[in-house]
Amino acid sequence: MTKRLAITIIGLSLLAATACKQQNTTTSSNPTAKPGTSSTPDQFANARGLYAKDCQNCHGAKGEGGPVKLEDGTRLKVPSLREGHALRHPDSDFVKQITKGGDGMPAFEKKLNPDQINDLIRFIRHEFQGGMTPPAEPMKSPMKDMKMK
Repeated sequence: MTKRLAITIIGLSLLAATACKQQNTTTSSNPTAKPGTSSTPDQFANARGLYAKDCQNCHGAKGEGGPVKLEDGTRLKVPSLREGHALRHPDSDFVKQITKGGDGMPAFEKKLNPDQINDLIRFIRHEFQGGMTPPAEPMKSPMKDMKMK
């Protein structure tokens, strides 16, 4: 084998080895991502922030509720978002409670827009209620809007 041919073969071998090595490296914008996994954005990121800011002080970090003492000294027994009534209420009840407040809960109608309220409800259903399907909305009586003569 000539010297020139040997150098060409070695050069090609190094080129092939380099190409294979580059092919196996992963490029990721997430330095903590494991190879072969893709990072997905948190679909509840905004609602998670709203919950932390507006709900967590009373309902707890995990939605457990419990006794709470407000800054003015008022004591409340805040319901759990994980069990009991929260599981039996349709989304429309959550919307009404968040919007209008009541039973010690402040109204958020001037603080949160309808999309934020709906995102918050979806977050609660996912995070604290295992992604359960909300109960059906109550049926409206067909007689309710009828006028009697």
